[in-house]
Amino acid sequence: MTQDLYGLETTASRPDTLQAIDDFIHGFLAYQPKSAGVIAAADADPESPLVNAYAALLWMFLEHPVAPEKARPYLQRAQAARGANAREQEVIRAVGHWVDGDVPGLLAACDKITDQWPRDLAMLKLAQYHLFNIGDAAGMLRMALKSLPEAEDIAYTHGMIAFGYEQCHLLDRAEAAARRAMELRHDEPWAHHALAHVMLTEGRVAEGARFMESVVETWTDLNSFMRSHNWWHLALFYLSQGRHDDVRQAYDQHIWGLEKDYSQDQVGAVSLLARMEFAGVDVGDRWGDVADHVAARGQDTVSPFLTLQYLYALCRTDRPEAAELFKAIEARSADTTAYDHAAWAEVALPAARGIAAHAKGDWATAIRELGMALPRMAECGGSHAQRDLFEQIHLDALVRDGRASAAQQVLEMRRTYDPDGVPLNLMLSEVYEKTGLPDLAKQARARAERTLASV
Repeated sequence: MTQDLYGLETTASRPDTLQAIDDFIHGFLAYQPKSAGVIAAADADPESPLVNAYAALLWMFLEHPVAPEKARPYLQRAQAARGANAREQEVIRAVGHWVDGDVPGLLAACDKITDQWPRDLAMLKLAQYHLFNIGDAAGMLRMALKSLPEAEDIAYTHGMIAFGYEQCHLLDRAEAAARRAMELRHDEPWAHHALAHVMLTEGRVAEGARFMESVVETWTDLNSFMRSHNWWHLALFYLSQGRHDDVRQAYDQHIWGLEKDYSQDQVGAVSLLARMEFAGVDVGDRWGDVADHVAARGQDTVSPFLTLQYLYALCRTDRPEAAELFKAIEARSADTTAYDHAAWAEVALPAARGIAAHAKGDWATAIRELGMALPRMAECGGSHAQRDLFEQIHLDALVRDGRASAAQQVLEMRRTYDPDGVPLNLMLSEVYEKTGLPDLAKQARARAERTLASV
């Protein structure tokens, strides 16, 4: 019996099929486009169970309502194939759970696989992806740590551990794990990503920008999500530093335009454009193209985290499709049989109401509805940094509604992790002026000016 690149036995016998399996695993972990070759390999070897299971898995990462329809023929071939070994059978079952919409079943299956085969990092990555999407940070960390010590020698192990630690607010451990990953592979993009999170959270903005710029050349050949997302993180550092031209250049060259039809590229563009506007950056006519591509998704409620950002883009551009997407959110929230019913009904729906109200200038409703949703936004998925978009929408509504005292409270709390940020301190200066505290306003302006002078 042959083995994959991490020494796990597989029944794949054809050299091309085995190479495609290795390319899928490594491409999946390293965010390289070569993972897509598993589709053609599965078509060329329809009786090989694992390669067809992986092809089905790849289709599910489309994050689109049509994904199960695309994935199911490959899943059926994997299920019908003879001779799958014990691990391959468990992988097929895990993928089947996802295609059927049974995420709890998928997570249980991944737990079982990684208990017995801790070097199966593809199943570990799959589990982390879903735990991330339901806001289970502790689960992400627990799952990643199961890979030790057996997978200690693999850089991607430590990158996943680093992100698990970061999402659990264990920042020192996250940084140590990310740096261990980079000792094994300097080009490990998920480790870069984890370090960007740590530095952003700790207010190490200038250091974060320098670090990400130092590894940026290693992202050139990554898939569109990882390349655009790491650039998105770099752009957040630029925003804090008041580097408007650099933010626009990052958006135009590295964030929007790589794969315009892909979900993650779309929400990356949406969330950065929104942040740019909140920070006072002129975005020109950039919203139109993004909204066109988001509108083409139709009534997409695959993920509450993604859907809320689609809704923001459609509402921001006053697209008629916004009303249809809102109805789809209401319908999804009414499905009491879904495993994620509470996330949709109790978090995403009020957040959607708040987003729609914000676009209409109904600040009071935006404040009320988003205020209800914010404490539980993690249930909708996304990282701390990504979910901050909804905090910023809420803050913008507070400022626009003249609630200066409430805005001051939010801004000073935000200053604990962005102490010298230019847009934050300029906003804080305006708020202090409105609350009759000119000395504090002057100090906030001075902080912004020092940052601008340093870059």
